[in-house]
Amino acid sequence: GQPLSISKVKAERRELNAAIKHQLSSGILSTFKQNSSIYKLFGKEILNEEHILCSINPFAYVSHLSAMEYHGLTDIIPRVLIYSTPDAKTWRILAQKKMEKDYNGKIDDILVPLKPIKLHKIGKKRLIEFSSVHFGSFINIKNSPLRISSLGRTFLDMIRKPDLCGGIYNVLQAYEDYAEKYIDLILDEIDSNGNKIEKVRAGYVLEERCDIKNNPRIEKWKKHAQRGGSRKLDPNNEYMPIYSKAWCLSINIEE
Repeated sequence: GQPLSISKVKAERRELNAAIKHQLSSGILSTFKQNSSIYKLFGKEILNEEHILCSINPFAYVSHLSAMEYHGLTDIIPRVLIYSTPDAKTWRILAQKKMEKDYNGKIDDILVPLKPIKLHKIGKKRLIEFSSVHFGSFINIKNSPLRISSLGRTFLDMIRKPDLCGGIYNVLQAYEDYAEKYIDLILDEIDSNGNKIEKVRAGYVLEERCDIKNNPRIEKWKKHAQRGGSRKLDPNNEYMPIYSKAWCLSINIEE
């Protein structure tokens, strides 16, 4: 059909606002206390903060320490909800594509365009956002709005951002406990999406901490070892003069 005229859009928006007000007054809808532009439908079960987040942001997924908890990789129960989402430019591109798909290309007919909603807290959990130009790897949970970073991506995130994964010691514990079980998923993800230093860090952890020896895929990562550099196992900790000779890496942790 033809695009709606400005006056027609204004009239339809008034009708929409009147309908929402009626639903609110009748109790069918209620506002979300931390953002009045978000509504809850009466009788609709809300399972947890993670479900709310993924319902509000169609391009977000639970990641880092929160994903580690979901996958059973840590004993830490996060007091925060950590999630990943595309950067602002990528988010707008994805939103445009989603609206075009949902409305069969009739973008001009949309009364309420899809826009990001900023929240700092859901329920009792403070939100921590990790934003990247690269849209990460996640899984959709069946019959649920929930999206969680894949196991392989979660192990890469541990190496990439240990500070968002409970710290380097929690990361090392998770690798030591579960890397052998999930080794193919870990290698596939880091081979595809890890950069040179991430491959070096992961290689050190897998070979020297997890005792996974003579793996040809891990051996290939040694070509990225940079002699004479100042690379560190923990990117957030101070440099220490203790090295892995094989990986040319400062082991800057307290043993």
